[in-house]
Amino acid sequence: MSFDYQTADVFNFEETVYSHHMSPVATKHCLVAVGTRGPKVQLCDLKSGSCSHILQGHRQEILAVSWSPRYEYILATASADSKAKLWDVRRASGCLITLDQHNGKKSQAVESANTAHNGKVNGLCFTSDGLHLLTVGTDNRMRLWNSSNGENTLVNYGKVCNDSRKGLKFTVSCGCSSEFVFVPYGSTIAVYTIYSGEQITMLKGHYKSVDCCVFQSNFQVQTFSRTPSRLAAVH
Repeated sequence: MSFDYQTADVFNFEETVYSHHMSPVATKHCLVAVGTRGPKVQLCDLKSGSCSHILQGHRQEILAVSWSPRYEYILATASADSKAKLWDVRRASGCLITLDQHNGKKSQAVESANTAHNGKVNGLCFTSDGLHLLTVGTDNRMRLWNSSNGENTLVNYGKVCNDSRKGLKFTVSCGCSSEFVFVPYGSTIAVYTIYSGEQITMLKGHYKSVDCCVFQSNFQVQTFSRTPSRLAAVH
């Protein structure tokens, strides 16, 4: 079966595009969030064919963006400025929450107050119910946040190796008896239980670095690298 695809719209950006995402649940908008080498998040409207919004608040390049799977107007962004933010894109007054790894206890580390990681935040992903948000950073840490109030839940995943120079594309399970997060590491995928932080296994099979992974509804994880994509069954 062949498909004759045609370009519907083209959006031009002055900076290199690092990340983009379209809401999986939106019924009232057709916005694509785009993160680039610049510090601004751009929202492209597929209905009008134009850039309808610009979100300002980060100071460095935007490495990851993700829409909430629960609320269609809630967007999470991650930046090289060590910050992760939650936005309601209907608001014109700035972000809702800037995630703080210390939960407001600034006396412990003044320099890192209101930062999500001690390094670049280069990946984020909501849990399947949208109630929590996972972030990863170049400080080799992964953190789980309450997406309603921005609280760091302090789940300890240990060292989560992250040598990605740009965005790290990881994923979470949906519909499993336990909930898992799958994080690319070199040619393997590290698998953790989301709420306990335990690393349960490493998925192997690639010969080169895994660029991203996606959880499918048939309980398989599809991974992509410079070699052909592979499927791994998860039970």
